[in-house]
Amino acid sequence: MKRRLAVLGAALVMLFVLVSIFQPARVQGGGMAPTLADGDRMLVNNQAYRWRDPQRGDVVRLSYPANPDKTFVMRVIAEEGDRVQIVGGRVSVNDVPAKDDYVLAEFRSHDDWGPQIIPEGYYFVMGDHRNHVADSRHWGFVPKKYITGRILLRWWPLSSARVF
Repeated sequence: MKRRLAVLGAALVMLFVLVSIFQPARVQGGGMAPTLADGDRMLVNNQAYRWRDPQRGDVVRLSYPANPDKTFVMRVIAEEGDRVQIVGGRVSVNDVPAKDDYVLAEFRSHDDWGPQIIPEGYYFVMGDHRNHVADSRHWGFVPKKYITGRILLRWWPLSSARVF
């Protein structure tokens, strides 16, 4: 009996730890297509930025700056201190063209933005479907405290499962 209670207790502690670190979530909308599609299931690491800062290229969950009760999934394009400019839909960070081959040609916008320097404590984020999503180009920089997790993996559909 004591052994069963110990195993049950250990299982509950492990479940609590896993749930506090990793959270399942579902993609709503097409703003991150083709990387993530509407309805995809993913696993979010809620503690990823406890020990390190978000980095360029990270796919993150964030609170919408205008309404922190809403969450979005976006890609970090630039970090604090970076200079961002978009010309004809092509992003440059610190005068170096961004490696954004994950953006399909038909999803690439043709807008111009910047140049602007990202302030300390903020990030510039964009969706991968640039024609279909509002992001830092429209609503501004994201405070670090609003980046609440890093997308760890897409687990559904199984045929498209991948680690980020």
